[in-house]
Amino acid sequence: MKQVVDVGLPPLKQAFSWAVKAKGEMLFMVNGPVRPDGSIDTGSIEQQARLTFANMQRATQAAGGSLENVTQVLIYMTDVADMDIIDKVYREFFSAPFPNRASVGVAALVEPGMKLEVVAYAMIP
Repeated sequence: MKQVVDVGLPPLKQAFSWAVKAKGEMLFMVNGPVRPDGSIDTGSIEQQARLTFANMQRATQAAGGSLENVTQVLIYMTDVADMDIIDKVYREFFSAPFPNRASVGVAALVEPGMKLEVVAYAMIP
């Protein structure tokens, strides 16, 4: 059984939920540089990364956990040269032992101006 987690962001045009909890403990999240009003932050990669990871933090807290519960992170970025900046911001939110992580360069993301999108999995007790 799955349960949509209210993360405080507005509904999407696309057919997916910001965060879904399954079997009461596994949390699946999609995060991007989305402001509380639903608009996309198209600023610097540092701004976008900070907002994206803050949204992830909000989603895990809304599900009753914290970023310490995140076990895997998948980062999709439009410019692999941004990895050092993304990693710097990532370390502001995560500390050792770090979640398993994959980082992938992509040609584009669905929303114009979006430079990264992050999928994460967490075990919420």
